[in-house]
Amino acid sequence: MQRSGSKYISSKYNSHPALIKQVEGISSNSVIKGTMHEETNNLTPAELYFPKEISWLSFNERVLQEAADKSVPIIERLRYLGIFSNNLDEYFRVRVADVRRLATFTGGSKKEHYKQLMDDIQHNVVRLQHRFDAIYLEVLSALRQCNIYVINEFQLNIQQQAFVEDFFQHTVLPELDPIILSENRRIPIFADASIHLAVKITSSDSVRYSLLEVPTDRIDRFIQIPQKQGKKGRVYIVLENIIRHCLPKVFRGIFPVEKAEAYTIKLTRDAELELDEDISQSLINKIFSSLKKRRKADPVRFVYDSDMPKDLLEFITKEMGLGKYDSLTPGGRYHNSKDFMSFPNVGPKHLEFNKLPNIPIKAIEQSVNIFDCLREQDILLYYPYHSFNCITDTLQTAAIDPAVKSIQICLYRVAKHSRVVDALLSAVTNNKDVTAVVELQARFDEEANISWAQRLTEGGVNVIFGIPGLKVHSKLFLITRKETNGQRYYSHIGTGNFNEKTAQIYTDFSLLTYNQEIGHDVASVFDFIRYTYRRHHYKHLLVSPHSSRSGLVNLIDNEIQNAEKGLQAGIMIKCNNLVDNAIINKLYEASQVGVDIKLIIRGMCSLVPGIKNISENISIISIVDRFLEHPRVFIFHNNGAPRYYISSADLMTRNLDYRVEVCCPIYDHNLQQCIQNILDIQWHDNVKARIVDKTQSNELVSKKTNTKIRSQVAIEKYLRKNKMPRFKKKNAKQAKSRNNSSTKTLIKAMGDKLETFKTTLDKESGSTDHDAE
Repeated sequence: MQRSGSKYISSKYNSHPALIKQVEGISSNSVIKGTMHEETNNLTPAELYFPKEISWLSFNERVLQEAADKSVPIIERLRYLGIFSNNLDEYFRVRVADVRRLATFTGGSKKEHYKQLMDDIQHNVVRLQHRFDAIYLEVLSALRQCNIYVINEFQLNIQQQAFVEDFFQHTVLPELDPIILSENRRIPIFADASIHLAVKITSSDSVRYSLLEVPTDRIDRFIQIPQKQGKKGRVYIVLENIIRHCLPKVFRGIFPVEKAEAYTIKLTRDAELELDEDISQSLINKIFSSLKKRRKADPVRFVYDSDMPKDLLEFITKEMGLGKYDSLTPGGRYHNSKDFMSFPNVGPKHLEFNKLPNIPIKAIEQSVNIFDCLREQDILLYYPYHSFNCITDTLQTAAIDPAVKSIQICLYRVAKHSRVVDALLSAVTNNKDVTAVVELQARFDEEANISWAQRLTEGGVNVIFGIPGLKVHSKLFLITRKETNGQRYYSHIGTGNFNEKTAQIYTDFSLLTYNQEIGHDVASVFDFIRYTYRRHHYKHLLVSPHSSRSGLVNLIDNEIQNAEKGLQAGIMIKCNNLVDNAIINKLYEASQVGVDIKLIIRGMCSLVPGIKNISENISIISIVDRFLEHPRVFIFHNNGAPRYYISSADLMTRNLDYRVEVCCPIYDHNLQQCIQNILDIQWHDNVKARIVDKTQSNELVSKKTNTKIRSQVAIEKYLRKNKMPRFKKKNAKQAKSRNNSSTKTLIKAMGDKLETFKTTLDKESGSTDHDAE
């Protein structure tokens, strides 16, 4: 499919010309503002900023490392393989698709850059695929030791063959619609995220090719079959192997079949939505139209069984029109391993992670209702250790409370069966004024959000579809209540979505507060979403696209100034992604003057630590464990009076400049200490934490102590029993290095003051340096 490159890129970012430059790689990376060392200007952008796409693959490798970890329960290891596969699908649909477009539509040196990046991506993906295949075989072997067997069609005994053939005849065959391929007939559109069997049928006088979709959307992927007589345990076979065993029957004797071979293939398509600029269309219609286009979008990855015959592979790739910028990835016999995410535990409970009971919030339990509690103190929830029921209960209480006049909320991704939505509809029934900002462009949840928007609208909720060109990614709700002292606000600001399901597997912070000034700021955010032409002054919140970037830069600058004065200075950041070059430059600047910077980054990280004279004071770790680390937290030392913030925004250009995001200060000292303790525990993790460095080697943090600290387990103990683990004291060498850096900074500051004093004396005496000499 041919497109004009500039037109296509502009259609994606039509409201933000500056973002076109960012996407095309035109933004300036040449110098770091305020650098103290000339070495900086001698470094290339490639040395200063690690490619975010390669960094993401490094993150997914950390997921794969969990699948390889023999200390992880075996069913969970299998599920990690599923998570790895699911992550990789989304990576190709989104990030590789972007690089592919840029490689196609840019020119000159930029084109060569993106072509090289595509090659690097392909090399890393193939390497990880080989590692995946090896781990999969290890996991199958470990499952067998637990009497759980996943077998193929060649391992069936006579009894099992009879079961499989009967199951195929009555359950599978009616769902199959084979397509006979020929050079005169174009291959039909593949359903994205599905798997197909490419079939080669050989008879005495001809060779035919066919395509067969495996109906995993209608039949379970893993089919339990009878165990061999006298054996214990459970036996499973995947659906495509049942089809392989019965392959000749698919063609029902239409033509002679001497030999039939089936090889799994899978196509991944570009997931970018192209929204028509026709103003006569409603946003819902535009999204629907764009979703239809997504199903026919350009392919970005074709994964195939590496054992596939060359003639079959060449025929399919030719007929599909796969080009030089499409990733052709040889793989194993099985694809769509994301289905392993839901593999059942059919053995003892110890084969998967123990379920953790929620930790109660005493202040809430001891209060008559949530509003009484919040008037007394702020509440900080940390999922999944605390229950999301606290949020749904707050909304349900508001729905029936006669004093509550209105509820405003931002919905980005909600659960399939959402009690949050139920509470909003209940509030309307009880005569509350309810407004829901529903973000229709939440990637891969567009159809679900359209459905929710329609249900909410039909239920009487005032639905707003966000801001053209800006995704509303804030995690806010605002309850307005009429009390004896007038109208009062109860606010929620969080780092994660209002989603009961993800709150069980994602770690996230939620702040519930009665602070009226914060409530006024939250009300201003909702007013901005309604009336984008209005500009508000936010007294406490940092709000994208207005003040998040400038606010964070000011906070970093404050640490820089303190370090230059010889005062203690430090920054601790936890987020999902750090890829914004301007923020990275500012952190480099802070490092150069001796600010101690600790970063806990789960996913992409373009900042390169350990560069001489640039990032020697920056350390980075990443944690992958049973819960997905999702919060965004910023802590600034502020010369002994630390400032704490939680945020919905990652340190990405899109979050800081092109989304509606909220970063909220935490003022309560107890809550500040709780956040500090949680991040300190994570920083001292020596079981699941891995070092992020310039080599992207993902080495585990060194265990130089007999005390093992697995942060997610230690945090649960801390929150339940208020007991902190014992940390190893700071490495003496590191402490000495930081002290030397601080000393040098202090000496420099004293020297500058002395020079200023000398100049003043000279002016007062009328002398000059030359005269003095």
